[in-house]
Amino acid sequence: MELIRGLHNLRNRHKACALTIGNFDGVHLGHQEILKLLVNKARALNIDACLMSFEPLPQEYFAPSTAPARLTRLREKWCAIENTGIDQFLCIKFNHWLAELTADEFINEILVNALQVKFLVIGDDFRFGKNRTGDFEMLKSAGNKYGFEVINSPSHCLDNVRISSTNIRQALANNKLTTAETMLGHPYKICGRIAHGDKRGRTIGFPTANIKLHRHATPLQGVYAVTLHGIDHHAIQGVANIGKRPTVDGNSLQLEVHLFDFDKSIYGEQICVEFKFKIRDEQRFESFEALKLQIIKDSEQARQFFAQQA
Repeated sequence: MELIRGLHNLRNRHKACALTIGNFDGVHLGHQEILKLLVNKARALNIDACLMSFEPLPQEYFAPSTAPARLTRLREKWCAIENTGIDQFLCIKFNHWLAELTADEFINEILVNALQVKFLVIGDDFRFGKNRTGDFEMLKSAGNKYGFEVINSPSHCLDNVRISSTNIRQALANNKLTTAETMLGHPYKICGRIAHGDKRGRTIGFPTANIKLHRHATPLQGVYAVTLHGIDHHAIQGVANIGKRPTVDGNSLQLEVHLFDFDKSIYGEQICVEFKFKIRDEQRFESFEALKLQIIKDSEQARQFFAQQA
């Protein structure tokens, strides 16, 4: 799969494609159905399948402080779609120019002139153009005019609840990890590179792998039983805190993972942390000794959880 950063990097070989457009936050089962449909159609037409998405996401551009917490950052999204058969991932910077494009201009400048789209599939809630005036019917009319096929993919439901990024965020916030996992098709995970921390955990006997989250909000916070993937080709069990670490007056979001029965140096490694079970909310402790006693309890609870799953 090829990453194309911006319309200015499009080449002739990228044109005349089968396309889908959206945030694809989480790449959940509903998204996966759209991608299957897109890839199958592209193969039938003997053209490339292209996914177009945006950075930042539109809601993050218009309301950065109140936009919903992301399920996946760009790298995580890339990893989730790289084995789906998609040929190109076109990532467009969402900026003033794009925000001001009318729906007609979006169709003419991007779909027709830049990409020369031959087939387009969108989710049933897709809107585009300034003030979100563009919709499926408008795209159908444009397809008839410019010679490309347009279809929309209906919503997929789980127990009569629509599978959507919004509902997955809600499930995570309500500690319904199994529901979120079912909608995603896999356990919810956060990926990143292990960085040096302040090493306070080491002083109380609980060294942690620290992952800076580089986002304004996370869809879940607190203490969890987790498994870490990306080291030694097997899952490593542990307990993790995700939040701002109020006991040490932290002011940025961070994921800290204490791994059970593990003492290797893994700084700089790219890893993924799967969230299996919520133990408690994040809280402030009056002393490091109180924090240490609570981590012992958290670790025991996480170990018990994993023992029951064995």
